[in-house]
Amino acid sequence: MIRPALSRASGALLAAVLALAACGDGQTPPAPPTSDRPDPRPVVQDDAAPTQAELRKARAERNRAANAVPTSASAASQTQRDYYAAMQRRLIAQGKLRRDRVPQDAPITAETLTRDFMAIALRDEYSRSGDALVSQSRTAPLRRWVQPVRLQLEFGPSTPVAERAAWRSEVAGFGNRLSGATGHPIALTGSGGNFAVLIVSEDERRDIGPRLSELVPGIPSQDAAMLANLPPAISCTVFAYSKGSASEYAHAVAVIRAELPDLLRSSCIHEEIAQGMGLANDSPVARPSIFNDDEEFALLTRHDELLLQILYDPRLRPGMTEAQAAPLIRQIASELLGEAA
Repeated sequence: MIRPALSRASGALLAAVLALAACGDGQTPPAPPTSDRPDPRPVVQDDAAPTQAELRKARAERNRAANAVPTSASAASQTQRDYYAAMQRRLIAQGKLRRDRVPQDAPITAETLTRDFMAIALRDEYSRSGDALVSQSRTAPLRRWVQPVRLQLEFGPSTPVAERAAWRSEVAGFGNRLSGATGHPIALTGSGGNFAVLIVSEDERRDIGPRLSELVPGIPSQDAAMLANLPPAISCTVFAYSKGSASEYAHAVAVIRAELPDLLRSSCIHEEIAQGMGLANDSPVARPSIFNDDEEFALLTRHDELLLQILYDPRLRPGMTEAQAAPLIRQIASELLGEAA
């Protein structure tokens, strides 16, 4: 049985609502009119890599998609595009969506890094009650991938070919960066992936249910419904899943709106793929970090890379409790920053 990670990975929907509702000048962003919202290490190849036949098939499918005429954007999709363009301008004007990887005004210490890891990797902000996600801070076991991560990028028909190339290049580059930070094999694949990244417009997302069932066999119907019915305030989200009671991820699916402008697009790629690696929660005190609801930073920071290094350190194991992991986390954080433990 597929079991969702009940955290921001599976509770990302509500968490993202709170993140965007709290941004900016303290006012809830107006909803759009609703006419119908380190140097990378080499990637390790393994037996799970796609075969040559699969790669040829994927290339053929990409070529067919490239030759297809994109469908024109609907009025609802154009409304979303205008909405997110205005959102990006507003956040930048407020000094948010920063792109500095090592900000000088946010020093990192072993103490704060340990605190942030415990809050982000070993806490769940949301739990499930029937078909609903309920705000309930609680401890959670350490979760991460054991098998290689294969990022499978898919587009709705309305995404222009030129934009697809930009998305693909950015996702592939970020996957390599994450592989460098974690030491875990992560690569973009044409087919057969276990981490789907779906770029869809407002209209395309509403019909996404059947494809989700193909990509994540056994996905809970309520999760598929949440992804198909994202409110406008949520620009992207990710759900990660394990099998049964295991703490190792087996599948993940991220949904990112095709209508996003450049910086919000990059922000979604960074946050959702990194979050799907096992940093499932957010913390209001984590800084400098994208795992914070305040939208101050748009892109993965050095602080976040260190969190990923800790998460995939071989001394930690999936399923560890906070009590079991805490002494090791403090030791690893001290080693990474060159401080005495």
